[in-house]
Formats: sequence, structure tokens, C-alpha cells
Amino acid sequence: MTTAEQREAALKEAGYNTFLLRSRDVYIDLLTDSGTSAMSDRQWAGMMLGDEAYAGSENFYRLEANVRKYYGYTYLIPTHQGRGAEHIISRVLIRTGDVVPGNMYFTTTRLHQEMAGGRFVDVIIDEAHDPASEHPFKGNVDLDKLEKVLRENPGHVPYVSVAATVNMAGGQPISLANMRAVYELAKKYGSRVILDATRVAENAWFIQQREEGQSGKTVAEIVKALCSFSDGCTMSAKKDPLANIGGFLAVNEASVAAEAANLLVVYEGLHTYGGMAGRDMEAVAIGIEESVQDDHMRARIGQVQYLGDKLRAWGVPIVLPVGGHGIFLDARAFLPHVPQEHYPAQALAAALYLDSGVRAMERGIVSAGRDAVTGEERKPKLELVRLTIPRRVYTQAHMDVTAESVYCVYEEREKVRGLRMVFEPKLLRFFQARFEPLSD
Repeated sequence: MTTAEQREAALKEAGYNTFLLRSRDVYIDLLTDSGTSAMSDRQWAGMMLGDEAYAGSENFYRLEANVRKYYGYTYLIPTHQGRGAEHIISRVLIRTGDVVPGNMYFTTTRLHQEMAGGRFVDVIIDEAHDPASEHPFKGNVDLDKLEKVLRENPGHVPYVSVAATVNMAGGQPISLANMRAVYELAKKYGSRVILDATRVAENAWFIQQREEGQSGKTVAEIVKALCSFSDGCTMSAKKDPLANIGGFLAVNEASVAAEAANLLVVYEGLHTYGGMAGRDMEAVAIGIEESVQDDHMRARIGQVQYLGDKLRAWGVPIVLPVGGHGIFLDARAFLPHVPQEHYPAQALAAALYLDSGVRAMERGIVSAGRDAVTGEERKPKLELVRLTIPRRVYTQAHMDVTAESVYCVYEEREKVRGLRMVFEPKLLRFFQARFEPLSD
């Protein structure tokens, strides 16, 4: 634990960007659930079985078998993490002038699509942009919006990009029925569906709990059904599969797999290890098995729900319904006196750290970045602060401390000032940008 004076000094040194804080200065770290989960005893034991052969590692074949068993895809291309898979699939499928529709952007996904010459178009349902809407599947694709994009860009929609769950909307799920409809519509127009399966098990849990006719199925069964309505997936194994590093691209088409494997050799490593050590592939393989267990998912989502229920009972504005991997504070409602051009979500994340040492992250105008063509700042409807819960790490007491800190900041929210950006990286600025408070 640190004093307020120590936190103030650390925050100033970090340029009021929680990504630039040193972990030793953080009390409860809710920056991300990416690679921060606690691996199980089975995963740690599996790492002792790492086959670090340069070619033909046994761990690759174990991982390949589990990807086929639990997700159903035929070909595996291992990468160092999810964005490695995003890079490769974008380079393989996208050509200059192509359009990629999807259910809300994700930062790295959209950037790779743009760098490959594509243009992302948001086709998520309107409810996803409303923090107060309690639609059970705010990750759903608006089929009319999607068909309009497909119809107006014949031959130039290489794939539909579908996330399960939708991170930037607050960890919101897509329904199985909507996933099936998206797949059928894409096939009608000769396009593919590529699933961001990073949190597909969490999405499956919500389907089990909320979608008619799915309550009798296991999380594992629903995961495989979701994947069956896609032609491939990108995976950050640092989320659902509970590993500290790793990821993969999985596809069903031999020609796509061959081209992806060729690029893998250029950018990541040989096709039987990609960007991972053998021991890491073993940890991912075991983590995939553990991630689809109903008891695990019940506990994981339950902890997020506990924090959300506590904040909602105190009147703190959060994204509803509570999502799968964290609580998203509605910074617009939290700080109505801070205009979006003064980065309210960034300011709120800084204020929360200053109060208690809890580290959260901005998911608003800073994360949205600038338009690739005009250079103007994108202004998303959602201006959020994400309190991301790592899996199998924190206790209920940690959630209580977090909730109390958020409430304390909310009670004195008029004191929170906006920020101005004093350093802006060219790409993915939210990781490294620096700010300073505006004067009164």
C-alpha cells in the first residue's frame, strides 16, 4: 500500500496514464485481464513438460488437438499473443480498399485491418452504444446494417469480424442465434466470418444463462457451437485460456492456413511454435480445458457480478448489464462537467488510482484514437473506465476495497478535472500517451 503523496508522485511521473505506472506502485491491479490471471497447478506442472525443440514440438500437437476438440477448427497457427494473429489474418485476407464490418471495433484489431489496407465499419446493434440499456446481448450484429455493407461492397468484404464478447461495449455477449444469422448472411454474399474468440467461454456462459433453449447445455458445448458459425478465429490465450502469454490463429481453409503459416515464419517463428515456447503452448492447451468448465466460469463471472451489484446499489453509473471480464464505469455520467475533448475517462482512471492505488484503464476517446484518413480524433459514444478482473487472483475483500474507492471518487466527482494530452504516439496512443491536468 502507498500513501496519497506517493501515488500523486507516481501518477505525475506516469503522465496521468495508468499504463505508465510501475506495478510496484499499484495496490489492486485492474488494468487488464490479459496475461494477469493465476495459472493453475496443472498449468504450472505442464510447463515442466515443455518440449523446446525448434521444430515439431510435442506441445504444439497437444495444443492443436485441444483447439480442434474444444473449438472445432482444423488448422492452428500459434502466435506470441492475440495481436500476432490479428496481424497475420489481416495480411492474408485484406486487400487495399476492402471493407471489414464488425460488432464494434477493438483497438489492435482495427489497426491491423487498416494497416493491411482495409476500412472497419461498425455494424453492432444501437443498444451497444447506450450504457444504460439492459439488452441481454448488446454484442449482437445488426443484420440490416451488415447486409447493407455486404450489398454495397461486392467482392470487397473479405470477412466479417465478430467479437465474443465485445470488449469496448463493456464485455457484452453475442447470442448464438445472432452468430448463426451472421454466418448465414456472410455465406450468402460470399464472405467469411472470423471470430475474436478471446473471451468466447465467457460469452458462452451468458448464452447459457440468458438465451432461450440454451440453459441445458454446457459452456463447452456452446463454445464449440459458437465457433462452428465462423471460418476461423483469432485468440489471445492471455484471457479465457488463463495463460500469461500466447495466442493463435485457427482456420478451416487449407489455403488460408498455408499462407498464414508462411507469414508466421517471417514475423513470429516456425509453424510449430510461432511466437511461443513449448512450455507456454502446454499451459495454453491445459488452460483451454479449464476455461470451458462450468464451475470455473460461474466463479469468474460471479466475482465480476459481485462488484457490479455493489456499485449499482450505490448509484454509481456503470455499463449495464454487467459484462464478462470487468466493470465499466460510465465516465460521461460520472463526470458530466468534463467535456470529451478533455478526456474524462482518462481523468477518472487517474482519480481512482490517486484515491486508493487501484489501477483501471481508459476505454473512450483516447483509445479510439484518430481517423486514419482525416487525422481527426474519433469521438465514440461510449466513454468508459474499465475495472478488469483477472481470473483466479483477487478475493471478495479486494472487490470491496475497489467498490469503496470508486464510491469515494464518485462522492467527490466535482473535484476531478479534465486533462490535456502532452505527448501522443502515432499508433495505439492509449498505451503511451502522456497528460497533465487542466487548471481550474
